[in-house]
Order: sequence, then C-alpha cells, then structure tokens
Amino acid sequence: MSYLEDLFSVNGKTALVTGGATGIGRMIATGLAQAGARVMIASRKGEDCVKAASDINSLGGAGSAEGFGGDVGTAEGVSALVETVTSRTDRLHILINNAGVSWGAPYADFPHAAWARVMSVNVAGLFTLTRDLTPLLVKAARDTDPARVINLGSIMGTQPAADGAYSYSASKAAVHHLTRILAEELASHRVTVNAFAPGPFQSRMTAFATARDEQVEKVGAGVPLGRIGRPDDVAGAAIYLCSRAGSYITGAIVPIDGGLSVQHDIRLFKDA
Repeated sequence: MSYLEDLFSVNGKTALVTGGATGIGRMIATGLAQAGARVMIASRKGEDCVKAASDINSLGGAGSAEGFGGDVGTAEGVSALVETVTSRTDRLHILINNAGVSWGAPYADFPHAAWARVMSVNVAGLFTLTRDLTPLLVKAARDTDPARVINLGSIMGTQPAADGAYSYSASKAAVHHLTRILAEELASHRVTVNAFAPGPFQSRMTAFATARDEQVEKVGAGVPLGRIGRPDDVAGAAIYLCSRAGSYITGAIVPIDGGLSVQHDIRLFKDA
C-alpha cells in the first residue's frame, strides 16, 4: 500500500450510518463502502436500507454494506438499534449520526408539536445513540487511529436562516454545540467527534427544491461556487475524517457548503 493509500484508508473499518438509505447518509455510506469499510445502514424504513445496501454492494467496491431498520426518535428505538448493532459487531470504528427530520411552516402557524419531534430525533436521538455505542467505539479506538463520530449539522445551524424550518435550524445549531461538548468528553477515550454543516444537496428532505434540473440550477446559482453539493463532496470529507489523515481533528464543524457560510452583503466602507 502506498503512502497516500495508507493515509486515507478506511479499509477494514466498521461503520454505522443512521438515515443512510437516502440523501447525504447514502452518499457517505456509499463512499465508505467503496473505500473498503464495512457499512451498516439503519433508518426507520428497514426495507429501504436493505435495498440501499444491495445497490451499494452492486457497485463492487472494496468494502460492503448491510441494511436494517432502526429508529432514533425514541428511547426504545435507540435501545433496539444498539442491540441490533451489538449483535452484528463487537466494535465500531465509525458512527455517522445522519438521521434527521424537519418541519416547515410559516412563522405565524408554526406548531408547538414541531419542536418535540424534531429535537427528539435530531438532538436527543443523536446524543443517546452516541452514548450507548460509546463502549463499541472505545473498543475500536487506538492512540494513533481513534474511533470517529461524525454528526450531520447544517448551514442552517450556523447561519440565522430558517426558511420556515425553525425547529430544524435550531436543532442543527444544537448539534454543532453538542459536537464540541462530546469532542471534549470523549477525547480521553480516543474518540474524535466532528460535524458536517452541509449546504444544499439533493435528498428526500430537499426534494421540494432540488427534484428538477431547473431547480438545481436555481439553487446552485445562489451558492458562491455556483452549484449544489455532489455525492463525492461529502463522501470525500467523510473518508478524510475517518482515515488516519483525520485522526488529529476533533470538535470541528466542517462547512461543506460551497462558500455559503462565508457569503455576506456587508460592505461597511467599500461604498464610502
């Protein structure tokens, strides 16, 4: 194996990707499996995960994928998912907390119920699953190659933008802050914790705005780099953080947004 291959290798590592049947979760699961990892995909729709795993395996990558049901929206669901994962492996090198839900409504009509559901999945479920899988992560961790946790945040958690998804935006800001807290908590156990803050990608959640080519063009035109995200953009970032190349990074919120997080209209003295 060459220096470059060794530095960015995830070969032989075992990963769990929640919400991995579609969207960004599937992009990450595909990338990790192509790069040599054994990837478990879980979401509320187990049959979709089985199908996604089969599709990923048909690509003929160096790793493999397997899919099953798992719900992080309740304490019982998290416990059942942990039991399933534990029955399949005694150690976990990579945990991708990607499962998430959203709720959109105008400010004047935004319902109270939208907060409990979104926060339960996006924040509480993420925390509880990470906590309960920590023993498996610790078993896989090494001084020179820690176990990895990557949480999926959002550009909407770093910028004051809601677009009617108030609880979603707040939940992603919470994910970013919780990522830093867990990074400090788990560092002594040789587990790194980072988050992605993606901009627009095609997914089931963004289908209302990215389903058609003309929509993709319109959304992409508002991104400084002139396009929406592609599967390799987020898969590459995941491979980097989960390989030896990313072993000294923890507590980072990585913007995968084409420059949206640094875009602004502030001119101050330019027009003076």
